[in-house]
Order: sequence, then C-alpha cells, then structure tokens
Amino acid sequence: MAKYATEVHSSYDMPHTIEKKKPVGTLVEGRRETPVIREADVIVVGGGPGGVAAAVSAARGGAKTVLVERYGHLGGMATGGLVNIIPNLASIYGEQLIGGFCQEFIDRVSARGAASFPAREHWGKGDPAEVGKYQKANMTHFYIRKNPDGELVVLYTAVIDPEVAKDELNNMVLESGAELFLHTWVTEPIMDGNAVKGVIAESKSGRQAFSGKVVIDCSGDGDLIPYTGAATDEYMKPGSRIAQFGWIYWICNVNLAEYDAFAQTEPDNFKAASAAIVEKGGSAAFSRGLLEHQDDVVWVFNLIGSLHQTDVEEMTHIDVTTRKQAVRNWELLKAHMPGFERSFIMLSCPQLGTSGGRRIVGEYYLTEKDMDTDTPFEDTVAVFADNDRGEASLKHPRTYIPYRSLVPKGVDGLLVACRAFSSDYEFQEFFNLIPHCMCFGQAAGAAAALAVKSGVDLRDVEYAALRAELVKNGAILPIIGIATEGSLHIRSRRRNS
Repeated sequence: MAKYATEVHSSYDMPHTIEKKKPVGTLVEGRRETPVIREADVIVVGGGPGGVAAAVSAARGGAKTVLVERYGHLGGMATGGLVNIIPNLASIYGEQLIGGFCQEFIDRVSARGAASFPAREHWGKGDPAEVGKYQKANMTHFYIRKNPDGELVVLYTAVIDPEVAKDELNNMVLESGAELFLHTWVTEPIMDGNAVKGVIAESKSGRQAFSGKVVIDCSGDGDLIPYTGAATDEYMKPGSRIAQFGWIYWICNVNLAEYDAFAQTEPDNFKAASAAIVEKGGSAAFSRGLLEHQDDVVWVFNLIGSLHQTDVEEMTHIDVTTRKQAVRNWELLKAHMPGFERSFIMLSCPQLGTSGGRRIVGEYYLTEKDMDTDTPFEDTVAVFADNDRGEASLKHPRTYIPYRSLVPKGVDGLLVACRAFSSDYEFQEFFNLIPHCMCFGQAAGAAAALAVKSGVDLRDVEYAALRAELVKNGAILPIIGIATEGSLHIRSRRRNS
C-alpha cells in the first residue's frame, strides 16, 4: 500500500483485541405502526461535513429537503470529534482544488474570526517564517510538504473554531430552506424491493418515519447500507491511517511563554521532564492552537488502532480507557512541565473519532490506480489534492472523483456521500477527510435535486446539468468533453467492476 511521505508518516498502535460475548438469545418483534412525520424530496442522514453539504446543496437546488442528525449539533468529526482541521485544499504547487461548499463554509467562519489558514501568497511557497510557524505548532503533518526541489512548502489547510462552526452550519442549513431534526438517530431505511423510500428514526419522541424520493447516507459509516443488500468492502490494513480511532482534547490556560523559555534555556531539564512524563505512561507532545485569541490552548491528538470502529463494545473500551489516559497525561504535564501548572482540560471530544470502515461497492470502484492518472472522469464531481504520497503526489497532484462512486450498485433511490463512498482501503487512506466529504455531499445533494426535478433515476442524472449546478456554487472542476448523449448511463469509457 502507498504510504505517507516520510515527513508526515506516523506509526499507530495496532488494534487491541476484546473478548466478544455471544448473543444470549433472539427476540421476535411483532408488527407495529410507525407514524410518518415528514414527506420530502430528499432525506439526508447524518449532519456531519458531508451531510450538511448535501442538505444545503439539495435545498438550494429546489428540493424539499430534511436533514436528520443523531447529536444535538452539526459538523460531525469537524466539530464534535474536535477534528477541526480542514486539510489539503490546494496542491503542493499551491493550486486550489477544493472550493464550493467547503470554501463557502471556511469563508463564513473566517468572517466571524473563527478560522485560521495561510494567506494565499504562501500556498506552495517556502517562506521560512511561515514554515516555522507550523513546525513550531507541531502541525507539520497538516501544513508542510516537500516540493520537487526538496524544499519545505506550506499547504492551504484551515483550522476552525468548532463552537462557532456549529452555529454557522445551523445557519447554512436553515438559510437553504432545509428542515433540520437534531437528537434523532436513523436506524434503518424503508425498503420497497431494492429501492430506498425513506428512513426509520428513533428519538425521545419515539419511533418515527420519514418518507422521501431520494435518501443520501452521510452517516460516515454507511449505517443504512447493511439493510439495503448492497455489496460492501470493509477491509482495512492494520497500522494504516484509516484503521484507527481519534480521541482529542484541548488543554487551556497553558503558559506557553514559560514553556518555551524552559525548553530553550534549560534543554537538559526539559528533556528530563519529558522523559519523566513518558516513563510514567504519558506523553509530552501536543499541538498549539492556531485560532485567534487561543494563545494559551494546546490540542492533544490520541490515535488508537482499531479494525472495528462501529463495534459498540470496542467504542466503549476506547472511550473509557482513553479518557483515563488523557486525564492522567494532563496530571503528568502539570506535575513535570513548567507552563502547565494552572492548566485544565477545557474540552474533550464528545464524539469518538472514526477514520475508516464500511464502504459501498458502487457503479465505479476507486482504487490505487485512480490516484496515478492525470485523466479526469467524464462524470467528475470533485478534484482532490494528492499531497500525502511523497513522489507519487509530485507526479500526480490531482485525484478525480466520479459521480458513480456515490451510487451503490443494485440499490435505487440512495446515494452515499461520506467516507463510505465506493473505494478500496488504499484510496480511502488519503481521501476520506472532512473536505472530501463536503465535496461528496455537495455533489450528491445537487444530483438528488436534479433527479427529483427531472423525474429520472439517480444513475441517469445528466452530467452536463450536474456539472453546471456544481460550478455555479463554486466547485472547481476540470473542463471535460461532454458526451452528446449527456447521460451518466454511458459508463464504458471509464468503467470498472
């Protein structure tokens, strides 16, 4: 499998094993009547980065849209998971490739003083002060790469304030005209043969149904897929980026000036303090918050290997053990590291971070070979910056995503616009992050609205119309010769199994 470039590669813990108990029995449930509380053109399941983009895109396209989210806030990993980093928006060469909904979102939170990113003149450039800023923040993984000359250059990556982002995402959804349901967990699709006709949800209000012409699964984990009969791929390579949980917390009231002075003027004592923390089971590593007015905040990223990121017993184990580790680690920093004496944990992720898992087998299945080409698909709906594969990225700085990778084989009325899109584990390793999911969502929402408006199957949405809708809303797409037939039903030029 292709690896991250040396300067950004990390070695993750291997998955732990837990003893799985067998079910103690089964329960036969009787027939029951469930109230249908909404009828819509488009139902979006999951209010993470992809789900919000999908709902806003569908609603702006004229579709009556409902967005259903399990938590009390929007944003998913970007807010609740404290993965507030939106990386790889431009190539190593400084060419912006992701725009559209993602850029609009960054612009909106930036206007509220709640985003930080390098100025455009620094993208793909190696200004020493700018490079040093992100190295000092311990954010090299997200901001710094080597260009063909071996020089360190800065990427266009943004960080956002998750609390302001939650509010702004609410604004974007409600302004679009979509209807929002929070605190509502979608449990299964409503099936009519191989067609999805809506979803069932559970909440404090009880068991309820939403009927719709198109359903977009933006749950992240493809939660609806097992009930549809669609084929899936769940393989992940142990030790890879996607085979891990993320558990993040923020420590505030840290005197970083005192910390820096200690590290610079007493290097031997600094090394001894760091060693003492590690010897007692902790870590002295952290990233500096880059947001305005958060000079005393540091971010700690815990990464825990797991091949079972949708297993509730595994998730419980990770949450309990990692929380204990986080508190212990903070106590060790307070005890041994100058600058942390008056610090406290201000925030820990209320949403456990998942990186990989179930993926659909779609009308097009993306693989590693699709990263090593410079030829767009005829139905390209997004272009991603390929920044993380070292020499391969320098040769192929753009990766193209076809609409067909959002369409599950053998299932009608359903699009998948999250990290469960159609691809193998090698492709997922690099292209299932927050900005990627926003692009999937924007494309799926636009396609759903077009399908409803024209009364066609999702597979038969005309690409010319889809492209026009995406470009109108800021997406950055290549110029492609459109087949005269216009329909995405024409797949022979770039088809796989």
